[in-house]
Amino acid sequence: MARVKPFRGLRPPKELITEVASRPYDVLSSEEARNECAGNEKSLYHIIKPEIDFEPGTDEHDPKVYDKAVANFRKFQEKGWLVQDPQENYYIYAQTMDGRTQYGIVVAAYVDDYMSGRIKKHELTRRDKEEDRMKHVRINNANIEPVFFAFPDNPALEEIIKTVTKEKPEYDFIAPDGFGHHFWVISDKTMIDTITKLFAEIPYLYIADGHHRTAAAALVGNEKAKANPHHTGNEEYNFFLAVCFPESHLKIIDYNRVVKDLNGLSEEDFIKAIEKNFTVECKGTEIYHPACLHNFSMYLGGKWYSLTAKEGTYNDADPIGVLDVTISSDLILRDILGITDLRSDKRIDFVGGIRGLGELKRRVDSGEMAVALALYPVSMKQLINIADTGNIMPPKTTWFEPKLRSGLVIHKLDD
Repeated sequence: MARVKPFRGLRPPKELITEVASRPYDVLSSEEARNECAGNEKSLYHIIKPEIDFEPGTDEHDPKVYDKAVANFRKFQEKGWLVQDPQENYYIYAQTMDGRTQYGIVVAAYVDDYMSGRIKKHELTRRDKEEDRMKHVRINNANIEPVFFAFPDNPALEEIIKTVTKEKPEYDFIAPDGFGHHFWVISDKTMIDTITKLFAEIPYLYIADGHHRTAAAALVGNEKAKANPHHTGNEEYNFFLAVCFPESHLKIIDYNRVVKDLNGLSEEDFIKAIEKNFTVECKGTEIYHPACLHNFSMYLGGKWYSLTAKEGTYNDADPIGVLDVTISSDLILRDILGITDLRSDKRIDFVGGIRGLGELKRRVDSGEMAVALALYPVSMKQLINIADTGNIMPPKTTWFEPKLRSGLVIHKLDD
């Protein structure tokens, strides 16, 4: 059963929230972060992307960059830009995009639930990325940024969300990207105890977004447990920062691919090779969006194409084989373009659907890339089915939007 607890959140005073809050560290470059917080010394980017405080081009993994994160984190607390709540609370964090609002409960999730598989994953992680975030957690002794979980719909928790969000939020702002962010503090002891008990009845939590942050947070907590001869299991380091959303609140958007070359093929030969397993239709110069599962959009040579996987090229009974990312990875990227490792091959890049298919066109038209593939988005039902069956999705399968804003609340590992 899922174990969660309230915690003493470290967070900005209400009047500073828009200056402190930032996008997550991994959705923008160092240069974008530098430009985004120009003239704003209170931006969380100074903690989560501290390379911006050095000359452009500074390696983000340089030891002095990690040291700067610690110094800036200390400075934020000393200056009162981050203040710790006097008591343990739960929080509700809601996001609004395109008129739709999703509500999550902010908790301290249990490290052992990740280590034992009660917190289920659907993606593999890369050790280098884990280690980067582990260093960040270790040196700051805090989970600066939350991870993004889903849980099966629960009517009692939904009722609590409705009750709390009738009140005026602690934070309520629209970020520069146009998305709304709303945040409530749950300090009522009875309600806190009820939330803890209700989560204890939920068999599993599911990582929706932030597999590397989740792994890093849990692994550091596990390290601390092993290093403490008086470890009890109740220390604050046994928990990490998570925002948990009912599954029906969440919507996955497409995650698309761009490839640098055609593996020595001409455009004509490339299309002929695709026609072996797909029905190919040229759609002209107007952007074409995939219409349904097993239908793909391809941009090549200034034109858009519809690719529909032929019967027999996929297995609807196989939770992995049925995925469009598997179909395209096997039949196009691997068999035709020779790309076998999506995590390490430098010939391929990935573009979140939030950027629109126009971004795919731009990157091909610029000559940077030769071809782009757009995929129909995975459903939450598919994601949970894959996690429940112990399977792992291919890399770069899901893209959740809106992303959690960082800096609304932080979890310190020593309380």
